[in-house]
Amino acid sequence: MTAQVPEVGPPSAGAATKRDRTASDSPPPAALAAEPADNGLKITSVRPLAEHNQQALAPRRPATHSYRFFRAYWTTFLVLGSYLWTFFLGRFFAQAWMDARLEVVHARNARRVVHTIVVLQGLFIKVGQLLSVLANFLPAPFRDGLASLQDRMPPRPTSEIKERIEGSLGRPMKELFSRFDDQPLASASLGQVHEAMLPDGRHVAVKVQHADIDEIVKLDLRTIRRIMMIVSRFVPASKNLDVYYRQIKAMIEEELDFEREARNIELIAKNFASDPTVVFPTPVPELSTRRVLVTTFVQGMKVSDIRRLDEANIDRPALARKIVETYCQMIFVDGVYHADPHPGNVLVGQNGELVLLDFGAVAELSRDMKEGIPELVEGVIRRDTDRLIRALKKMGFISRGSAEDVSERVVEFFHQRFQEDVKLESFNLKDIKLDPQRGIESLMSLRKMNIGLRELSEAFHVPRDWVFLERTLLLLTGVCTELDPEMQPVEIIHPYVQKFVLGNRDWAQIALEAAKDMALKAITLPDDLRKYLMRANRGEAEVKVRDLSRAASTVASSVRQLAQVILAVSLGGAALYLLSLGRPDLALYFGWGAGGIATLALLGMLFSRN
Repeated sequence: MTAQVPEVGPPSAGAATKRDRTASDSPPPAALAAEPADNGLKITSVRPLAEHNQQALAPRRPATHSYRFFRAYWTTFLVLGSYLWTFFLGRFFAQAWMDARLEVVHARNARRVVHTIVVLQGLFIKVGQLLSVLANFLPAPFRDGLASLQDRMPPRPTSEIKERIEGSLGRPMKELFSRFDDQPLASASLGQVHEAMLPDGRHVAVKVQHADIDEIVKLDLRTIRRIMMIVSRFVPASKNLDVYYRQIKAMIEEELDFEREARNIELIAKNFASDPTVVFPTPVPELSTRRVLVTTFVQGMKVSDIRRLDEANIDRPALARKIVETYCQMIFVDGVYHADPHPGNVLVGQNGELVLLDFGAVAELSRDMKEGIPELVEGVIRRDTDRLIRALKKMGFISRGSAEDVSERVVEFFHQRFQEDVKLESFNLKDIKLDPQRGIESLMSLRKMNIGLRELSEAFHVPRDWVFLERTLLLLTGVCTELDPEMQPVEIIHPYVQKFVLGNRDWAQIALEAAKDMALKAITLPDDLRKYLMRANRGEAEVKVRDLSRAASTVASSVRQLAQVILAVSLGGAALYLLSLGRPDLALYFGWGAGGIATLALLGMLFSRN
């Protein structure tokens, strides 16, 4: 049996499988994140710390603001610098050398990042944990190096934890618990979880915030804000960073309120009361405060432990489908969802039941988002850019008062790319790839449309509820891709979207309306011309001439050539007239002039054509 309760944020109360306490040799402090192996315990988590910074395990005050800030930036500089240097050297070596070198660089940079995160802890752990679950988005060596962050972080001393519990609950430990395990089940960024037994015999998990977490969060939030201020000074397109900072701050403050988390568990568990295949821990209200949360103990295997799932004969494709269906119900039916489904918070019971932990991050779709999604779907089906723009405005993606021309051109551009790249009927998870080259091509295409980063930033921004939803979707993608890369999520999501988005209508009705729109467009003005005439009627139309200076130069050259031809013809006519009058002497001068000007005009035409 293994202890499996790693997580993002405060560790999840109420889940893990017991450790093998019969091991003859107890692991050293730096090896507390251990898993059973055939021949004993195998260290899986804080290896970089054990090798490089054993002192980090000792209780300590949080590092100063300046140290945390510069340490984070120095690591970022080293990682980016190593990749730049590798790509520079790659210009002088074969591709085989480059591929082998990148494997080494990925692994080394992952160790650098993990070591810095372990030393700084705090909110930086959340960043590393999120990166480690993006299965298709990061190189495998880098992702594998970050995977240790999902297992556990160095725990705080038991004496500090017990003092925190007694101070929060106002009673001594011997009255609160008949048994309290000193070795934590999990230790994460904001707290840690211990297994315990209540005097009445209930088996519980005790989730406790670190004593100095308030100060650490304050320092890290200041660091994040300073980084954003620096970025905003050098990147004009980042005008909304202060809004993002306030969103991050609100999210962290919510996760630090364990009383709110207990209410979240009860709310979502109630929505699944009739489904025994989805399991939740149950809070113990009399022993739960803002800083301490006690819940029933729930056992399970990590959803990312593919080997153990296979040994337990768990149907992985069915499990992936169950996870997606569960989130579809939460998002589309219930309207409130668990917003932190990383591998440490999603466990699997012995019979395949789904266990969800850590409800510090719970979100819901706003009214505007709910109303905008149906119109967005109809816009995609009808290929109606105007409808897409209205939906995006309602959902909060398009800033109020932004340039309509910019938002329309950008939406139309990416809508066209979506239609070219994504075939929904055959789309599966393994098709999701991060293609930097594709992103660069998109930016270059927008630049050719005279749309820069400043215009994009002014026209679009990300609403807060989408930040939660997008993060949740990224985490789900990482989890489900590991379980079943061939899964086609559209097939699973379709009935939920149909009920939520279409209401009493069905897909056939929308398809019929889309066909009517296409027929009307075929017998009326072209859509682009109709839009332009409508803008012209409102006095909003404008004409842009590309390469105006070059065009003006061409026109001027043509005018000069025309004048030269007219002058040459005139002089030639004058020469003939003088000859008819018997004045060959004067006619000769006019003839030479006509010939010279005609030659200049001919040369000008030849050069302008070239």
